[in-house]
Amino acid sequence: MQETNQILKQGELSFSMGPLQEVSFIPREKRAPRTKKIILAKGEPVGETLPQTPLVPRIMTVSQVTKRVARLLEEGIGTVWVEGEISNYRKQSSGHHYFTLKDSDSQIACVLFGRAAAMMPPLSLADGIAVQVHGEVTVYQPRGQYQLLVRLVQLKGEGLLQARLEALKQQLVREGLFDPSRKRSLPKFPKRIGVVTSPTGAALADFLKVLHRRHPGLQVVIYPVRVQGKGAAGEIARAIEELNSLALGPLDLIVLTRGGGSLEDLWEFNEEVIVRAIVASSLPIVSAVGHEIDFTLSDFAADLRAPTPSAAAELIAADSIALLEQARSLLRRIVRETTGSWEQRSSETRRLENTILFRAPERFLSEVQQRIDHLEQRLENPIQRRCEEARFQIERASACLRSHHPRHVILQAQQRYTTNKKQLEYDLHHRLELIRGRIENLRSSLAALSPRATLARGFTITRDLSGTVVSSSKNWSPGATLQTEFEDGSISSRIV
Repeated sequence: MQETNQILKQGELSFSMGPLQEVSFIPREKRAPRTKKIILAKGEPVGETLPQTPLVPRIMTVSQVTKRVARLLEEGIGTVWVEGEISNYRKQSSGHHYFTLKDSDSQIACVLFGRAAAMMPPLSLADGIAVQVHGEVTVYQPRGQYQLLVRLVQLKGEGLLQARLEALKQQLVREGLFDPSRKRSLPKFPKRIGVVTSPTGAALADFLKVLHRRHPGLQVVIYPVRVQGKGAAGEIARAIEELNSLALGPLDLIVLTRGGGSLEDLWEFNEEVIVRAIVASSLPIVSAVGHEIDFTLSDFAADLRAPTPSAAAELIAADSIALLEQARSLLRRIVRETTGSWEQRSSETRRLENTILFRAPERFLSEVQQRIDHLEQRLENPIQRRCEEARFQIERASACLRSHHPRHVILQAQQRYTTNKKQLEYDLHHRLELIRGRIENLRSSLAALSPRATLARGFTITRDLSGTVVSSSKNWSPGATLQTEFEDGSISSRIV
């Protein structure tokens, strides 16, 4: 009989049959009477015919039916290769592995016994891994459940890539290439950066858009490369070396970026040649490959990993934005403190305008000089009295001397007189100097606080028509006239 491949279905049961031998499809009108058919699928009968009596059908047990189904599956399908995704994985203490292999529409139970697993290359099984398994379709008779008795498991597609990625990652970790201690800080105020990416990708457009918004003055050197496909990894590594060589001018840092994709799409950024180029770079490198959930070996090797190209631009320009905000804050503080100081000085100036020192400084100085003269007179009167007292004492001493001849007493009295006189003269001159110094200080303060001196330093005084000094920009309506006084004149202005 010619070999035929078919798909047998019964309820949710689905599997692919290998070459069927001695299986015939018998039309309904040609079926022999008194036969019992084994139905493996809806529609046409398949299998051998069993004799039965016209009145009493042959009754089969559950075990008999199950064994017959098992024999048909094992003989009709044999060994097969099946691919799918592992779920419900568990490993028993006996070393046996149990899991479900599924695709978008169906699933099949699988068992991998410990002896078969020991003969396979080392492989870590887990939920979500895409695999290809080789085994036999059998029936687990105690449950009447068909299953795949697995003999060999191998990774499929991204599963295989994931295994390669993990092996290379562990190798590079052992070499210390991902050690956090070797990572460098980004410059706070970069002026010129290099970008290694595809010139036509959306990642570059997103990166430049955010960078221009946050730091318009930053210079960008774009090194165009392929970011996917054979040879792309070598191009990226050479781009890093070229930007480090200063052939395109000095740079502050380098950005590697591309859009998101599958593990296979991003695989070039997992190549060892790129990791080693990043580690050898003398410039800090930012890796912004894929989306936030994507991780590549270039992320681990780079000095900073950005979840997206836009985030990379924000991280690079973050300090510039913070500096601008800090400058604005300082400016507001300067304006606030200057305004407060100006108001205080204005109040002090108005107070001085009402004093005699401001209105008639010559008169003020005359009064000060008069007070000095009065103080000098007050100082001289005690000296005269003390001199008179000293003379009286001398006369008494002289009388005493004349009566008792105490020459030494006279000499001592003369010495005390001389000493007291010098001390009094010194005190007098010292106090006069202090008073003169205070006068000079007052004269300097007067000159510094004079509105004319303030105008000479470049300030102006603005008054309304009533002569009141304007100290605020609030509560003014259009049409109001103001008078602004300068050092060498004044001008009138009108609020519009």
